[in-house]
Amino acid sequence: MTDVPTSAPRSTSKSEFSHETVLLFETVAAVLGEKSLNDNTPKHDGIYVDATFGRGGHSKLLLNYLSDDAKLFVFDKDPEAIDVANDLAAEDKRVIVVHDSFADMTQCLNSRGVSQVDGIMADLGVSSPQLDDGSRGFSFMRDGAIDMRMDTSRGQSVGEWLQTVDEETLADVLYDFGEERHSRRIARAIKGMTQYTSTLELAEVIKQAHPKWQKGKHPATQSFQAMRIFINNELGDIDSFLAQSLTLLAPQGQLAVISFHSLEDRRIKQFLQRHSRGQYPEDENLPMPPQRPRYFSKPKRIAPSKAEVTVNNRSRSAWLRVATRTDTPYNTDPSPQHS
Repeated sequence: MTDVPTSAPRSTSKSEFSHETVLLFETVAAVLGEKSLNDNTPKHDGIYVDATFGRGGHSKLLLNYLSDDAKLFVFDKDPEAIDVANDLAAEDKRVIVVHDSFADMTQCLNSRGVSQVDGIMADLGVSSPQLDDGSRGFSFMRDGAIDMRMDTSRGQSVGEWLQTVDEETLADVLYDFGEERHSRRIARAIKGMTQYTSTLELAEVIKQAHPKWQKGKHPATQSFQAMRIFINNELGDIDSFLAQSLTLLAPQGQLAVISFHSLEDRRIKQFLQRHSRGQYPEDENLPMPPQRPRYFSKPKRIAPSKAEVTVNNRSRSAWLRVATRTDTPYNTDPSPQHS
């Protein structure tokens, strides 16, 4: 497990990030291939990617450990996050801002002359500003339009989608993306609404329709999660992002990904297991399975410390999964290999 430093580097205060940025020091240490961070941590050359910039907590700390010649590409779909990223880029020439999804990471990097990078990190959680700003529509505790788009400059909002989606499809979304056991009942109640303009009204309808509440958890939690994941194609983007890491990471490059719920974490876990063991489903029924390369080292799973959870309750469900890219390229040819 990556150690948390007892003190932050001189230019960064740990308390500055602890309330918003989850697994901050662990993630930056992992993407650099370091066991921990301290004043003796060397400056790293190379090209790095923050695939989910958010409000820049991980990027700002990482920059403290990059050399003057290093580059940091930061991605985000959220225009508000991009505004913060542009401010950082104006102060630091090593930062290159990309207003796009990490699902388009390869294309965006290739168009800028980059084919391989030395480290990729991603925090798949919704940022605190997104949750705390009721107008974004992510929160069932603050009123606002039922939006939930990560990128408010394009695409359909959840409110617009709810006006046209049929009850059966809505129920499937609640079940598949929110693991909501009472999806049919909740979908029926939602489709009984006359308008979709208020997150608090939507949350109240879900609350009234939900037959069994989990202690300490709002009954609309899983339904809101499901609609957000669906409207932003979050799981599809994650699958694309992970697949692209296979060819983007240079040998000995590091992948570090934070997830917050089982649907995300299961995908990351299974992806890293397959590519660290060299065992793939398409080979299972072959009479002579080929010898696949092990694309990643044995992955590690890191949890937030008790101290972090105490300070930042939103970190309690987070997992950081880390792996190192091996030297052998992934072989997509399913035919047996002969020497």
